[in-house]
Amino acid sequence: MTPLALPEINTLRVTLRQDRQALEQTFLASGNASRLLRSHSNLVDQYLRQIWQQLAMPPSLALIAVGGYGRGELYPKSDIDLLILLDDDPDELLQSQLQQLIGVLWDIGMEVGHSIRTIAQCISESSDITVQTNLLEGRLLAGNAKLFKALNQSIQRNLDPCAFFTAKLQEQQQRHARFAEADFNLEPNLKESPGGLRDLQTITWISRAAGLGTRWKDLAQQGLMTFSEARLLNRHDSLLQMLRIRLHYLAKRREDRLLFDFQTQLAEQMDIVASDNRRASEHLMQRYYQTRQVVRQFNTILLQNLRDHLFDHCLLPHNLNERFRAVGTLLEIRDEHLFEHTPAAIFELFSLMQQHPELTDLSAMTLRALWRAQQHIDNNFRRNPAHRAKFMEILRESQGLTHALRRMNRYGILGAYLPVFRRIVGQMQHDLFHVYTVDEHTLMVVRNLRRFEIAEHAHEVPLCNKLMAEFARPYVLYIAGLFHDIAKGRGGDHAELGKKDARLFCTHHKLSRDDTDLIVWLVGEHLTLSATAQKQDLSDPDVIAKFSRKIKNDRYLVALFLLTVADVRGTSPKVWNAWKGKLMEDLFWATRRYLSDGKFSNRLDEVRKQADAVLAERYHLPPEAYPLLWAQFDDHYFIDHEAHEIAWHTHLLADKVNILSPVVKTRLSPVGEGLQVLVYCQDQPGLFARICDFFARMHYSIVEAKMHTTQHGYALGSFQVIETQRADVNYADEMNYIDKELTQHIAQEKPIVLASSGRLSRQVKHFPISTKVNIEKTSHGLYMLTLVTGDRPGLLARIPQILNKYNVLLHRAKINTLGLRAEDVFWISGDTLNNPEQTRLLLSELLEKI
Repeated sequence: MTPLALPEINTLRVTLRQDRQALEQTFLASGNASRLLRSHSNLVDQYLRQIWQQLAMPPSLALIAVGGYGRGELYPKSDIDLLILLDDDPDELLQSQLQQLIGVLWDIGMEVGHSIRTIAQCISESSDITVQTNLLEGRLLAGNAKLFKALNQSIQRNLDPCAFFTAKLQEQQQRHARFAEADFNLEPNLKESPGGLRDLQTITWISRAAGLGTRWKDLAQQGLMTFSEARLLNRHDSLLQMLRIRLHYLAKRREDRLLFDFQTQLAEQMDIVASDNRRASEHLMQRYYQTRQVVRQFNTILLQNLRDHLFDHCLLPHNLNERFRAVGTLLEIRDEHLFEHTPAAIFELFSLMQQHPELTDLSAMTLRALWRAQQHIDNNFRRNPAHRAKFMEILRESQGLTHALRRMNRYGILGAYLPVFRRIVGQMQHDLFHVYTVDEHTLMVVRNLRRFEIAEHAHEVPLCNKLMAEFARPYVLYIAGLFHDIAKGRGGDHAELGKKDARLFCTHHKLSRDDTDLIVWLVGEHLTLSATAQKQDLSDPDVIAKFSRKIKNDRYLVALFLLTVADVRGTSPKVWNAWKGKLMEDLFWATRRYLSDGKFSNRLDEVRKQADAVLAERYHLPPEAYPLLWAQFDDHYFIDHEAHEIAWHTHLLADKVNILSPVVKTRLSPVGEGLQVLVYCQDQPGLFARICDFFARMHYSIVEAKMHTTQHGYALGSFQVIETQRADVNYADEMNYIDKELTQHIAQEKPIVLASSGRLSRQVKHFPISTKVNIEKTSHGLYMLTLVTGDRPGLLARIPQILNKYNVLLHRAKINTLGLRAEDVFWISGDTLNNPEQTRLLLSELLEKI
């Protein structure tokens, strides 16, 4: 063996880098993905053969490319997978030669992943499906051709195509489950996510194992797909390859995730520009999501076809009617041209799946026919009264609606029938809180509405389950759910634009005037209840009266409440919490009372009486024990708090009215999530900022804060807090720590040094929202400061510091965090707010500092 001198290694390293740079420039100029992958593989082939020769490797060995490199698809930053095949176990000399070979490859800049095995060891290791798959794609680079041929023969002898199919299918199911989380939806993995390159490779691996070929054209020749479908799939395959290549070059590393950091740059490279209403990155991601949907469709269809090809099915079909039959758990059309001569059968298929829950999927023939059926859904199809009636039958069916709509969306039927829906398919929203595309979110909302009807899910939102059970004609809610975001991305008010689409649908599908009016109203007002509950003072009679005037009757109120809860719960798994649920329920009940009585009840007298009752029953505290404490509170205190809160405060403070040391007491929040914290102490400058800073350091999020200054100069604060970083937090273990540490934090009265604001999340950094700050006067004398901005650690603690600087008192805050978007409201007062110039300066500083 002839060792390579250092100058030779340096020369090889430089020339390899230059050759790779030339490939990159050629690719960036042309965008031809398959050419780049092939050229990069060929380039590495040349260097490996040259080094193999220069090192005079023994002729008994075989150097084999495996994995992606073996099939000639070498991405710019991917590992170079090699198998060095031996005819026998290596001696010390050979081991030394192999070590030098691998060392040289790394020295010149090749990141190799290598294995050194005999044929027997290869066959033994191929019990692992990943190893077996890699070996299937082996390609001889240099050395012993007979040994390589013997390996291939051994692989084929030990290959069971049916077992291989089953293993690869299970592998795909496990991978899909791993990558199904919301975070992978925002930043999908081009290789591993459902609908990614791995789904396509799974098909070609199984096809190779079955002896059917490795290209889409081969599968078409075998009758598993049409040639036009093969061309379509090849285009989508090329798009995913091109995106992955560009991603590797941008990241300068092996990076397969479409990270926020690169989405905008990728769009620029592909000449995708922003429109008036959508970012360039959103257009890019829609193109990706639409490709992902097509890949998933073909993955399902081709896996079914391959299953039929590999396995003998002895199941006897059972005819359901003259058009459909059941084959085991699969629904199958009896005539592969059914949808061509009887287009009405398209909707009948989905209806039958609803009526027969024992049917879990569609046969391969049916899937392919359904895919082709999209082209038959034209204006004549849409205008056909029978087709419209059948679609309404699907919406009215008592079971299986969610699966039906998702299948219709997956196979392009829903978008073909409702062109307005097709516009939102794959449309991503970079608004910091939606984690699903608009079509996925829409179907999630319908799914949530359906769950409200199911008893086994009643524990999730008990009130919704009760209301849904009493709600007549629930299909009006499903239609409202389908159309509530239908106009997203068009510009303007999507709720107003969506009303027109909803009314047109209702007219075409012969809904009654009452149902049409309710659906259209729900689409137009679907944001109103959430905004009012989370951003308005629900103790203010004017707020309840104003909201109630929008509500026609109790049916409208119930419908809006159900749609709102379903909508918020469908934006992201992280947006909904028990506190949001409580706010919405509070508004629901207050509005229902207002609609019933025609006025806002005298809450002041009512809450005092209720607090008296709780104090007597739960705490055994007589009325004469707390007049001194209650005398320190103004009416706003009693209006702002619920009876059980007032009773809890009174029980703790009745004998501590003039206590000198701070009182901090924590309990599990009555809303069912998080903690409720009471703070009572002599008022001090910056108290609210100090408390916010304490919770920020603990990684707790304040979802509501109420601050009241008593008649004798004390501050009483009530805080609802939840942990933001640990899903499995045991709140009971945290209570004593908060009581002790927050007490000391307040008592020390040291200058406030706020915790570091921390790093902005990548999503906020790359898709920032414009910070908006506004101040307006309310009907009861206070001012309302509203803030919309990207959330970040320590944000809340900075606001009271600025308010203190302008001598503005903070009375109450509602903190509404939607994913990474903060929409907070503060009720404030102070002479500064009566001075327009001072108010302008305050707003300017808030914008500058936040």
